[in-house]
Order: sequence, then C-alpha cells, then structure tokens
Amino acid sequence: MRLLLLPLFLILITSTVFAQDSKETTNHEHYKNEIGIAISPVYFVKENVLTYAMHIDYVYSIPNTKFGLGVSFERIFQAPKHTTFGLVIAYRPIEKLSFTVSPGVAFEDGDSASLFAMHVETIYGFELGKLHIGPALAFAYDPNDYHISLGVHIGYGF
Repeated sequence: MRLLLLPLFLILITSTVFAQDSKETTNHEHYKNEIGIAISPVYFVKENVLTYAMHIDYVYSIPNTKFGLGVSFERIFQAPKHTTFGLVIAYRPIEKLSFTVSPGVAFEDGDSASLFAMHVETIYGFELGKLHIGPALAFAYDPNDYHISLGVHIGYGF
C-alpha cells in the first residue's frame, strides 16, 4: 500500500499547484526533443504482485505534426525483475496530453532469452518552463504477464 501512496501524493500535489496556472497558451509548440522519466508502482496481474518501476524515454517531435518518435527503457526493480527496451511512437492530440506506444523486447533477470513486449502510456503534463510533470498511466505486456502502473512523469524539453 505504501508503494501507491507516494505517486498518488505527488499527482495530487502537482494537480493542485498547476491547476492554479491561469495562463493558457493556445498556440503551443512542443520542444523538438524531450527526455522523460516515470516512477511508479507496478501491479502484475497474473502474479498478483505489486512492485516498483522506472521508465525512461526520449522522443523527437516530428515538425508540424502531433507525432513523435523515440526510444524507451523500463526497469522493474523487484520480482519479477526485468528490463525492457523499445521504440516509441508518440501522439499529442492536445497541448498537455500525450499517448505513446512502445513495441520492444523484454529481458527477464537470469534468462538470456528476449520476449516481445508492448508498452502503452498516457501522460498529462503540467508545464513549468522546460519541465513538465504530471500523472502517467501505463499498461505493458509480455508473454509471461502484463502489468498496470500509475505514477508520476517528469519530462525535460529542449
């Protein structure tokens, strides 16, 4: 239960603080490059296990579109431990909302074989200069299990 409290607290705090921002830009352009990190508790459905994960990604925004391409890395720190590498396809339908799909490969600790993996994530980010922070909801699949996470995403645009 404590695994859930920190991300939920951070989401609540950031939502409250940034909701008070009255400046709304209508002609917003995303940065050309973005590096993001999400920290979250992760629930493995088949194994009924709650653990922690870190997800890092880099996305290049395609000029004059709402799409981006990039790479991702995810690490599950406690059992069932694994590492996933993927390609990222991002879509930003509105200013603060982002959807990503990341097909890739997962490597389970102690096993040299790789597995097909898919990571889907939704992020709503509140901007603070070149930084944005907000909640991230993710679903990830590999042939052994699938997991769901709700955490905090922090990104840096340049």
